[in-house]
Amino acid sequence: MTGALVAGFGAAAVRIATPLLLAALGETLAERGGVLDLGIEGAMLVGALASVFGAVAGGPWVGIAAGILAGALTAAAFAAVALGAGADQVVTGTAITLGATGLTGAVYRMTYGSAGGALQLSTLPNVHLPLLGGIPIVGPAFFDQPWVTYGCYLAVPLVWWALFRTRWGLELRASGESPAAAAASGVRVLRVRVTATVIGGAFAGLAGAGLVLTQVGTFAENMTAGRGFIAIAIVVLGRWGPFRVAIAALAFGALTALQFLLQGLGLDVPYQLFLVLPYAVALLALAGAVGRTRAPQSLGR
Repeated sequence: MTGALVAGFGAAAVRIATPLLLAALGETLAERGGVLDLGIEGAMLVGALASVFGAVAGGPWVGIAAGILAGALTAAAFAAVALGAGADQVVTGTAITLGATGLTGAVYRMTYGSAGGALQLSTLPNVHLPLLGGIPIVGPAFFDQPWVTYGCYLAVPLVWWALFRTRWGLELRASGESPAAAAASGVRVLRVRVTATVIGGAFAGLAGAGLVLTQVGTFAENMTAGRGFIAIAIVVLGRWGPFRVAIAALAFGALTALQFLLQGLGLDVPYQLFLVLPYAVALLALAGAVGRTRAPQSLGR
């Protein structure tokens, strides 16, 4: 296997992992506060569609901003029902995702009609970092990527710092473990949880926008294809820690990229086995993690 092939495999793994990591970082914040946001898939879809409208109106960066805003608003709707009105979080999140799936498909067809499938957008180009990009194999994989991916590299330590080195992070973690005790200590639990959920939605919206504007350059109905739920699994595999979550996201990206590599090598194996490989490994990893991970005690309550 040549170095160029390995570098290409690494670049594909990082590219695939980027939207998963963004969504998983947002979900990590929400779940650390005790909020199980199954609407993250819907926030990604809404962010993806909003990025299309933004990009058409003002270019890729306007599309990125529109995706972030749309994801935050979607999460705010979830928070209003699940946290403000006290509805069941699982039911509310599922409803948000189902509603977003139908709404984005309908709006896209109404706006672009039968020509929607041929819509092509200008995407953000890869940015080669001169020194780091020259490192053999690692450089092309990690440092010849769009700016959104570089934002991931900064977001991981930033989320870690916010969780473990700030007062807000302490309040958030306390709200996820024992909201009654946190409230007795003067923490405004509802406000802290809502803030984390909305920030998580913004991350999911950015993930959806990145999927459109750095990878595919167009929108398709239900184009996230379960990535939001994969992000939730990645949070569990990463044990609610930003750096471990990043490793889990990269591992899933590598497994997904591996199917393309194996197919490219011309192995005489049904392609369906390659397609199911990353999901099968993720299920096995989740099964092995059961009993060895401890979620925030008040998660989903």
